[in-house]
Amino acid sequence: MNNAVGVIGLGIMGGAISRNLVAAGATVWGYDIDTEICAAAQRNGVKIALSPKNVAENATHILTSLPSAKALDAVVGGGGGLIQTDGTGRFVIELSTLRIAEKQNAQTALQSAGYELLDAPISGTGKQAISKDISIYASGSEPAYRAVKPLFAMVARSSHYVGAFGNGSRMKFVANLLVAIHNVAAAEALTLGMKSGLDPAMMLEILGDGAGASRMFQVRGPVMVDQSYDDAAMKMDVWQKDLTVIGEFAEQSNTPTPLFETSVGLYKKALDAGFAKQDTAAVCRILEQMAGLER
Repeated sequence: MNNAVGVIGLGIMGGAISRNLVAAGATVWGYDIDTEICAAAQRNGVKIALSPKNVAENATHILTSLPSAKALDAVVGGGGGLIQTDGTGRFVIELSTLRIAEKQNAQTALQSAGYELLDAPISGTGKQAISKDISIYASGSEPAYRAVKPLFAMVARSSHYVGAFGNGSRMKFVANLLVAIHNVAAAEALTLGMKSGLDPAMMLEILGDGAGASRMFQVRGPVMVDQSYDDAAMKMDVWQKDLTVIGEFAEQSNTPTPLFETSVGLYKKALDAGFAKQDTAAVCRILEQMAGLER
């Protein structure tokens, strides 16, 4: 692969990925609409581009990590968008959690300009991305996946080819349904234990070594125990977008998701309680309040 890589969207996830690419020896061209985020990325060795088009002029492999379909549309076809440059021989790897139809719209536009788009969402948080403890679910052209797989090895613990375009998002929706439920389950278990008089740190150590442990218990359990919600790996308000997309996906497939729906209600309570900018682990605070538990 070409040693120059583009990263569009340099927030929590994109910023961590760009730092790992720089550390792996890649020349990284980055772009974000937030000038402060760009300045931080530049301090970490990222070359800042003037526009998405400018990223494509300097890199053949372009990662996009974006908060919304509106942002993706702007990156693809807005002023200074990717389609304003010839995409022949260039790959765009879309890492965000968005509706499949929204990514298909981007695919159509990018193909018209010669680009190959992969739908490749990430399983893992921004904090996990820092240590490359993430997995990528790539879908689309298998030759394109093989072409960019060395790039995935620079930023992720693992990557998986899951078939036709859109399957990456389908896999991510299923994975995030588990994340939503397991995060609430971890909070519920810790709240029950604390209410009964068990030490939270002791529970974290012992339960994490038992049959009831989950990846979310390991990742977010320490946040719940320490109540360190302000240093968010996934902010509660951003998480609402993912929950909405998963709910729509389940409804479209006519699949009952009672545990997920119960979990969504608790995240909504946390949002209404003013925890919008805190980590999703703050759902534990809601359960503690419901239990009349004060720490």
